Amino acid sequence: MRRDGFREECGVFAIYGHPEAANLTYLGLYALQHRGQESAGIASSDGREIHCFKAMGHVAEVITPQVLAGLPGQAAIGHTRYSTAGDTALHNAQPFSVACNKGRIAVAHNGNITNAMELRRELERDGSIFQASSDTEVILHLVARSRERTLAAALREALLQLEGAFSLVFLAQDCVIVARDPHGFRPLAMGQMELSGGGKCYVFASETCAFDLIGAVYLNDVEPGEMVIVSPAGLRRERYAPAAAPSYCVFEHVYFSRPDSVVFGRSVEESREMLGRLLAREHPAVADVVVPVPDSGVAAAIGYAAESGIPFRHGLIRNHYVGRTFIEPSQAIRDFGVKLKLNPVRHLLEGKSVVLVDDSIVRGTTSRKIVRMVRSAGAREVHLRISCPPTISPCYYGVDTPTKAELIAANSTVEEIRRFVEADTLGYLSLSALRQAVGDERLEYCYACYTGDYPTDIVSVEDLMAAKPRR
Repeated sequence: MRRDGFREECGVFAIYGHPEAANLTYLGLYALQHRGQESAGIASSDGREIHCFKAMGHVAEVITPQVLAGLPGQAAIGHTRYSTAGDTALHNAQPFSVACNKGRIAVAHNGNITNAMELRRELERDGSIFQASSDTEVILHLVARSRERTLAAALREALLQLEGAFSLVFLAQDCVIVARDPHGFRPLAMGQMELSGGGKCYVFASETCAFDLIGAVYLNDVEPGEMVIVSPAGLRRERYAPAAAPSYCVFEHVYFSRPDSVVFGRSVEESREMLGRLLAREHPAVADVVVPVPDSGVAAAIGYAAESGIPFRHGLIRNHYVGRTFIEPSQAIRDFGVKLKLNPVRHLLEGKSVVLVDDSIVRGTTSRKIVRMVRSAGAREVHLRISCPPTISPCYYGVDTPTKAELIAANSTVEEIRRFVEADTLGYLSLSALRQAVGDERLEYCYACYTGDYPTDIVSVEDLMAAKPRR
C-alpha cells in the first residue's frame, strides 16, 4: 500500500536468447508490478525488427495474449512505471523505441537523471525534437547523435554524460545491453536460465523475485559503472566508467522491494525483520499486540514482535483489489480513502494496547487516519513505531518524495509529529540501527532522505527542484 508521499519507482526486465522472450518478459513484469502501476510495456526483437507495445494500466490488464502474439523474437525488454519525472501520460510510457543511425533501438529506465533538463535544453538547441517529457528520452537522443559507429560505443558515450541514478536496459536488433550508474543507486540483478533444448539465456531485472517466477537463477548484480552486452557472440561485461563511492538506495530495503527479493546482494526480508527487532530494542512498549500496516510494515512488525515477545496479529486487513478509480459516496465519509484500502479487525483491537508498525511517515496525514481507524475499532492505546529514521529531505534519484516543505519530519519535532498523528507514543528507528539492519558495514548505502547529505553534487536543492520534470 502506498500512502502519503512516496511513489513507487519503475521496474525493468530484459532477456536474451529465449524463444519465448516476450512471454517471459510479461511474467517478469508481473512480478515487478509493485514497482509501478501506471503503465507497462514490452519491446521484442526478432533479429530484423523491433516490435513494441505499451499502454496505461497494470501488466495483466494491458499485456494480453493477443499483444504477446505480436511480439516475436528471442530478445525482449520490459518496463512497469510509476512516474518520478515527466507527465502521467501514454507518451511517457516505456520502453521508448526509435529508429536512428544506429538502427532501431528501444530503452527502458529505472531511476532519475538529475541533469536531464540541462541535457534536454542543449539537445533542443542543437535541433532535437522531443515527443515525451520523461528524462529517459534524453538518453535516446544522446545515443542517436553520437558519432560512434557501434551502439555499444554510442551508449558508452551517452552514459558518461548522465548524472544521477539509472539502471538501463537497451534492446537492439541483435543484442541486449544493460547498464548501471557509477554509484549504483538503483538495483539491477543478472540471472541465467537453462533452455529445454540445451544452452542457456541471460536475464536482467530490478529484483530477483522476477527470476523466481520464470525459473531463472540469480548470478550477481550488474556492477555500478558497468555495461553488460549480450549478443550472438556471447556475454561481455565491461566498465564504461570507474565505480564511484557506492550509494545504494536504502529505501529499497525499507519499502520498495518485495521481501522475497535479493537486492544489492542482501535478502530484503532479512533486512526488514532486523529493522523491526532493532526498533523494538530502541523503542519498547508495554502493549498487548503488534499490528503491521500492510503490506510494507509486515516484516518489520514480525521482527518487532519476535524481539519484544508481544504477540503479532493482523489487526488491519488490506483490500488487494482496489482499482485505479472508484466511486466515492456523495455523502462525505471520514477518511474514506484509507477505509477503502484498510479495514480493522475489531475483535483483535478492541480494548487492546496496540503497537502499530509502519515503514515511514511522509506528510503524516495518512498515518493519522490509520491511527484514528485503530482507535475507532476500540484500541485503548496506539503506539506508532516507524522502521526508518524521520524523512527530512527529498530524493532526486528515483523516489518521488514531496518537497522539503511538505515533509512533516523536516518541519516538526518527533513530539509534534506524535501529536499530529494522534498516537500515544511515537518511535523512529535510528540511522545507526538502519545501517546495522541492512548490513552496511562499509557505508555503501544512500541515506540522503534521512540526512540531507546527497552523494552527488547538488549545488542548490531549490534550483534542482525547479528544474526537475514532474509527472
